Amino acid sequence: MRNREARRFGLIVFDWDGTLADSTSIIAASIQAACCDIGQPVPDDAAARYVIGLGFTAAARHVAPALAPERYAMLSAAYRDHYMAREAAIPLFAGARELLDELAEAGYLLAVATGKSRAGLDHALTRNGLQGMFHATRCADEGMPKPHPEMLLSLMSLLGTTSERTLMIGDTTHDLDLARNAGTCALAVAYGAHERMSLAQCNPVVTVDSIGTLRQWLRANA
Repeated sequence: MRNREARRFGLIVFDWDGTLADSTSIIAASIQAACCDIGQPVPDDAAARYVIGLGFTAAARHVAPALAPERYAMLSAAYRDHYMAREAAIPLFAGARELLDELAEAGYLLAVATGKSRAGLDHALTRNGLQGMFHATRCADEGMPKPHPEMLLSLMSLLGTTSERTLMIGDTTHDLDLARNAGTCALAVAYGAHERMSLAQCNPVVTVDSIGTLRQWLRANA
């Protein structure tokens, strides 16, 4: 990693699903199965993957536009049942743990901004042995969901840093829009939920195709 005096960023904020955790296919399949369970048209893969990271209401409107709001709780419960049945099969991406260890050893502030619930993120951190890895985390049920800037603004305030010194890393346009709305730089990873072309339209500082390439870029540029 670059020496501290030459570093562009002090705080590195990661999305979770599709960025650190290889969960995109399981989330999308759980969304599709939940829609089927409650008698709604099953969204295609692109629609199911698009909503990953959004707050639940926005996601429900996108994947089940004809569903009455009073039935959202049914959709949520069905999704949760399918997701929890498969959660144990979700790994971190190969190299993700080593990347985090390297960044922590180098002294970067590390954080998570995720569309998961607080209970969901805490469970995932515990299951992967990452309790204490991050200096702070923010979840969708603790305030305004992505792409509203509140998650990043609260992390920067809590950790005492500025937008110029903060980098958001994510796999969806929602992550990149979050960064833009908060005035920070964003780095796109193209191995998650959204396609490279969509990510490029958000003008990230760079788009990478693997954890290994991400690690190399951070070593040289962060």
